[in-house]
Amino acid sequence: MSLESVRDHFANAAPELEIILTDESSATVILAAAAHGVSPGQIAKTLSFQLKDRVILVVARGDARLDNKKAKAAFGGKVKMLGLEEVEKLTGHPVGGVCPFGLAQPLQVYCDVSLKDFDIVIPAAGATNAAVRIAPDRMAEITAAEWVDVCQPPANGSC
Repeated sequence: MSLESVRDHFANAAPELEIILTDESSATVILAAAAHGVSPGQIAKTLSFQLKDRVILVVARGDARLDNKKAKAAFGGKVKMLGLEEVEKLTGHPVGGVCPFGLAQPLQVYCDVSLKDFDIVIPAAGATNAAVRIAPDRMAEITAAEWVDVCQPPANGSC
């Protein structure tokens, strides 16, 4: 169902996008990078957080880490990662396939500025072997995302 909800979202919001299905799992940043032949940074990971009384999604480059101080300043409060069961229930996507497209319910999406290091990023597409190649600005556009700066640069300084 999750993959279908992403297909439906793309049919309405971005018919030019094609979902890429791989034989191998792309459920982690490292697996996704290997499956798509890109650096881990180019994978767009979607993180699910509880913020006070609401759930938010943050999409960031795969090798970036959330900076708690930046996140607290940007969101006006401390964020807490959701548990595995909560993630699938609230997004409609299995862990490893979570993305900002075709959500089970409306959730606020934020894109970290770290994504702008790439012309094309590869987020999941609702399944652990599904993804899409998309420009960061296009992803933000079709998900009504706000841009934020909430991540630490990768250890290698490429962010």
